Amino acid sequence: MFENAIGNDIIKKMLINAVKQNTVSNSYLFVGIEGIGKKLIASEFAKMLLCTSKEKYCDNCKSCIEFNTNNNPDFLIIEPDGNSIKIEQIRYLQKKIQEKPIISEKKVYIINDANLMTVEAQNCLLKTLEEPPEYATIILIGNNENSFLQTIKSRCIIIHFKALENEEIKRFLVEKYSLQNISDSIIDTYQGSIGKAILLKDKQDEYEKIQDIIDNLEKKDLIDVVKLAEPLYKAKEDVFEILDYMNIILLKKAKKQYKYTNCINIVENTKIRIQKNANYDMCIDNMLLSMWEEVN
Repeated sequence: MFENAIGNDIIKKMLINAVKQNTVSNSYLFVGIEGIGKKLIASEFAKMLLCTSKEKYCDNCKSCIEFNTNNNPDFLIIEPDGNSIKIEQIRYLQKKIQEKPIISEKKVYIINDANLMTVEAQNCLLKTLEEPPEYATIILIGNNENSFLQTIKSRCIIIHFKALENEEIKRFLVEKYSLQNISDSIIDTYQGSIGKAILLKDKQDEYEKIQDIIDNLEKKDLIDVVKLAEPLYKAKEDVFEILDYMNIILLKKAKKQYKYTNCINIVENTKIRIQKNANYDMCIDNMLLSMWEEVN
C-alpha cells in the first residue's frame, strides 16, 4: 500500500487510518508542489476505497483488477482540457456521480491540476461538494491553494504535502535509475520534487559543466570562461532551469564569500531580460561579463 509513493508517510498513515476507521471524507484537497506524488497517493487511496475485500487493498478483487487496467467504472480522473478544467467537464462529473456504484460500495473522482478550474467550473463543482452522494469521494489535486475559491476550500479536508527530502530523492534515483555520485547542488535543483528529478536526470553532465563555469570565474580569464559556457549558449529552451541552478551554486558560494551575492542579482536580471525577448546570446554575454567582473 503506497509502496510506489515516496515520502509524506504521515499523510499515507492518515489516509489508511481513515479507511480502516470508516472516517473517510466526501471531499479532499491535496496541495503541494508539482512532482511529489500527490496524484499517485490519491490514486492509491482511491484503489483502497474501492477495494471490495475486508483487507481494503487486496489487489485481487474485481475492483482492484479493473482499477489496475484503468477500467473501473466507479473511478474517474479529470485532467485539464488544454490550459484549464472547464465547466463542461465538471457537469460530466456531476452526471456520473449521481449514478450508483457498479462494482464497489463507493465511487471516487480525482480532479488533477484542479487549480486550473475556471471560476465557473469551481462554482459548478460547489453544488456537488455541498451535497455529495454518501458513496462518493472527490479528491482535488493542486499546487496552489490560493487558486481555489474559499467556498471550495471550506468544504474540503485540506492536506498539505511536503517537498521530499534530498536523501529520499537520491535513494530513488539510485534504486530506479542507478544514478550515482549526484552532486548536492544538482539535488537541490530538484527542490524536493521527484517529478523534476526524473525530468532532469539525464542532464547531469550538462549541469556539471554549468558548475565548472561558476567555479572558474575567479581562476580563468574572461575568454576562457566564455569558452566553458558553450552549453549555456545552447540551452535556450531550458535556460530558466539552468539559471535557477546557477543561483543555487552562487548562493552556496555567497555564504562563504560575500562577493558572490551580487552575482545572484545578475542572474535574476538576466532572467528578466530573456523574458522580455532581449537577444539571447547578448544576455548570456552580459551576464558572464558582469559576474566575472564582480568576483575579480
